[in-house]
Amino acid sequence: MSFSKIASLLLASSVLPCLSLVPPAIQKTPLVEPLMQENFPDPAIIEVDSKFYAFSTTSSGAHVPVAISTDGMKSITYLKDNKGNVLDAMPSLPPWTPANNSNVWAPDVIQIGTHFVLYFSATSNDDESNHCVGAATSTPVTGPYTPVSVPIACPTKQGGAIDPAGFTDQDGKTYVVYKVDGNSLGGGGPCGNENGQYPTPLMLQQVSSDGFTPIDEPIILLNRSNADGPYIEAPSLVRSSEGVYVLFFSSNCYNGPYYDTSYATAMNVRGPYTKSAKPLLVTGTEGLFSPGGADVLADGSRIVFHADQEYSNSAVRQVYTREIQMSGTTVSLGVSGSNASQ
Repeated sequence: MSFSKIASLLLASSVLPCLSLVPPAIQKTPLVEPLMQENFPDPAIIEVDSKFYAFSTTSSGAHVPVAISTDGMKSITYLKDNKGNVLDAMPSLPPWTPANNSNVWAPDVIQIGTHFVLYFSATSNDDESNHCVGAATSTPVTGPYTPVSVPIACPTKQGGAIDPAGFTDQDGKTYVVYKVDGNSLGGGGPCGNENGQYPTPLMLQQVSSDGFTPIDEPIILLNRSNADGPYIEAPSLVRSSEGVYVLFFSSNCYNGPYYDTSYATAMNVRGPYTKSAKPLLVTGTEGLFSPGGADVLADGSRIVFHADQEYSNSAVRQVYTREIQMSGTTVSLGVSGSNASQ
């Protein structure tokens, strides 16, 4: 089925307005400490040689800032280049994004054989109101990553694509999940699509063994419902030890009190996926505000996510972590990586 036909079908099922929800109660201060004080939105995590490496949306003067934890995820610190600046995992940009307006968002890194693949979204040259999903490769996990010359996904007529994350299944097949950014087309409200006019599906794209060449057409894994607010985003896919595929995602407007971290489960990587009865993280969880933009370790043992430093202010989104447990189709929180009250 062509992407335009998919979009038409989704549009027909998404025209109902979003539901208005009651803001959740929160603590005045978080009950856990962030892994670092600095702004580190949309964090991604990978473990290599017993060290944890984290990557984030453009900040601190880097397209893709890199941080490291050597204490078991009790804290992370920026890596620095030889000039003392925050290390940029991808200092050079692909030709399909403008050099002065790239807006690199929500990276993810996976290992394929002896090399690493960095997935990211960046502004499209064809339409700077939209993003495309791209990839870059490196031998060291910290980079520098060399961008692939063409994007993996760039559905600009549907609003573009953001929030990619890689996943390699037990059979060796590799996939990229991402969000179609329909709310970028309008629809009212602070984050767009307040009237539910535009589809914002989470997609699954199989790629070849290089980690970035698409195989066949992408398929829809999950679409928003009215309870999700204007959109769903930030997918991260893992497979549990019991063979259950768990698709983590965020719903509602990223800079408001309803932003959360939810999940859906399936017995096949291609679905169908069933949403959990309640989110995993919401405003008020351990006193946090707008916990979302999450990524999960490949073995499904730990989640990292951001939360706003100040109530109703997304200018600084700090990074947090928790261990998680998966049992059947249920995910639950374990201990935090920082000095949480136990």
